[in-house]
Formats: sequence, C-alpha cells, structure tokens
Amino acid sequence: MALPSEQLQLNPRFNQLKELLRSANYSKKIKKGSFLFQEGMPANELYLICSGKLQMIKTCPDGKEMCFRICSVGEIVGELTLFTNDPKYLLTAKVIEDGEVAVIEKDYLEEQLLLNPSLTFEYMQWLSNHTRRTQTKFRDLILHGKKGALYSTLIRMSNSYGIPLKDGSILIDLPLKNQDLANFCGTTRESVNRMLNALKNKGILSIKRGKITIHDLDYLKSEIQCENCPVEICRIE
Repeated sequence: MALPSEQLQLNPRFNQLKELLRSANYSKKIKKGSFLFQEGMPANELYLICSGKLQMIKTCPDGKEMCFRICSVGEIVGELTLFTNDPKYLLTAKVIEDGEVAVIEKDYLEEQLLLNPSLTFEYMQWLSNHTRRTQTKFRDLILHGKKGALYSTLIRMSNSYGIPLKDGSILIDLPLKNQDLANFCGTTRESVNRMLNALKNKGILSIKRGKITIHDLDYLKSEIQCENCPVEICRIE
C-alpha cells in the first residue's frame, strides 16, 4: 500500500530506504501517550513517520527517563539488529503527537538489503548518523556534566527547531517543559530549572509561553568547547 506522497515531505537523505518504507504493505495509526514499541520487545519492524511525533527514550535503572531524540515526519525509527536471531528494540518510542507510520517487516528489509547494495549503503549511513549523534551527546554529558548536557541539548534544539530572529536571536519553535529538558539531559527538573534561571539572569536566553529564545548561542558553544559538528549530526531529531 503506497502512502500519499503529500503526507511525507521526505528529507532528501536516505531516499531509497524511505521509498521502500513508503511502499510498505500497511500503515499504523499512533496515538499520543501510547508506545509504538518498547525497549526489550522483539524488533520485528521498522517505521517511517508519515505524521505525528515520537520521543525515543531509555529508562534508567532508577526509573528516570532519558530522551535521545524527537522524531517527526520523514524520520525512520526502529532500532533493529538485522541478520541476528531474536533481535530486541534498544529504545522505547513514545508517541507525543497523534499520527501515522508506515511499517516494514524485518525479514523483508533484510531480503531487500541483500539484493540492493545501494540500499544497504544508505542503511549503514543512517545507522552511522544515529551512532554519531548518540556518541556526541554522551561526550557532552561525560565531559561537562549536567550543564554540558543542557547546553548541548539547547544547541541541538536550535539546529532542529530554531527560527532566526531579526536581532540575531534564535527562537526554538517547540514548546518545552523543564521536565522535557530534564529527560533529554538525564537529570532532574529542579536542576534544569536552576540552570535555566542562571542563563536567563545572564541574558543568554529567555522563555515565553514555554518556548525558549537563545540570545547568545556562542556562549553555550564556548562553555562546552563545541566542535562545530555538521548540523546533520548536531540535532535533536
């Protein structure tokens, strides 16, 4: 069943892989507050988001949730371990906005990867990009602690959802609660609240109606010795 092309607005990257998913046999409705899949479940499917949004999260031993990325239209989700027996999903996909996903089964994807070298190359690139994003996020957390995690999250948010303003500031066009940021940073809401207040007092950022405007992005970058990674890597998606 081919999905309507007007729904997708596909990113030009990974066209073959997304086209394969778009022509999947069926689609699935997703509802806010539900889970597309959960960590530890059998990894039998891969998904392309046609509409809606998901959070990819990891539950820590103490019960806290750590959010790795937000996925929206045109993004591929489903942490598969291909060509292995009994693969499991490595993360949980939590639906934060109603939508629909295209579904492709693991066995069929493996078959297509064996037959199509260029498709296999795209899939390897996709996995490599996600690995690099995860590594840089952990690097900031390990080297700079909670502050580094928050600052790098704000930088990634600005790359993914930032709207440049006339005065040079960047509006992150995504409503965020302090708990949402805490989940991205692997820390508490109280810690994020203190750090945000410190940044507001310095004039680095401001918050209005749940949306953050960054007035001095260079300050955040200098505080974590930003390596100016390519934007495709330094994103929250």
